[in-house]
Amino acid sequence: MKVADKIVVVTGGGSGIGKSLAERFAKDGAKKVIVADLNGEAAQAVAKSIDGHAVQIDVSKESEIQQLIDNVENDFGPIDLFCSNAGILRRGGLETPDKDWDIMMKVNVWSHLYAARHLVPKMAKRGGGYFLNTASAAGLLTQIGSVTYSVTKHAAVSLAEWIAITYGHQGIKVSVICPQAVRTGMTAGGQGGVAGIDGMLEPDFVADVVTEALDEERFMILPHKEVAKYFQNKANDYDRWLNGMRRLQDRFLPKS
Repeated sequence: MKVADKIVVVTGGGSGIGKSLAERFAKDGAKKVIVADLNGEAAQAVAKSIDGHAVQIDVSKESEIQQLIDNVENDFGPIDLFCSNAGILRRGGLETPDKDWDIMMKVNVWSHLYAARHLVPKMAKRGGGYFLNTASAAGLLTQIGSVTYSVTKHAAVSLAEWIAITYGHQGIKVSVICPQAVRTGMTAGGQGGVAGIDGMLEPDFVADVVTEALDEERFMILPHKEVAKYFQNKANDYDRWLNGMRRLQDRFLPKS
């Protein structure tokens, strides 16, 4: 998919990966880039810099995503590419309170579902469309130190797979981004912890990788190429992989 002359929505577009995606899409000639973010001022700043359109939105609320989709399609035209990029991190294990599980599921999983629920019928009716969902390498491997991040990112990858399988014959295309550490607000103040073991990437580099993958209409986007090897190791010998992850955990987390 080429984004030139396309209408694109980017959630979490006010900073990090989302900001770099919005800027890259505008540079590549998108007809209009809608920058949606919980931080309305950040969305406005990015939109102003690229001649886009800013929307303040809480992606944990289905009504706001539905309203975003309806407003964009009414004001600018059919959405060609919806980038469900917003995400959050909570650290902790089994003691993590239900309220943290709830917000993690809503932002990291349900927001992808809400976008698909309200856009797939529209896209299918007009012959196709594209979803770009930001997950994480944690969705293929795991996230040491955060059970909620690991579970929600696995769910995000699984949902993207299901949509691609179920609606591919109707022209619905899906790509999912699964990076390790990227220099964003989520990794501020450090080197990404265990996720930074293979280095921390810049958001602009991730946007470059995403653009190439969209051109090829690849489902799995791995900005850190090492993740493919780790995923293969996991599939080839699960028990050995689990033992390796325990050793990795010992390096980064104090033993209880």
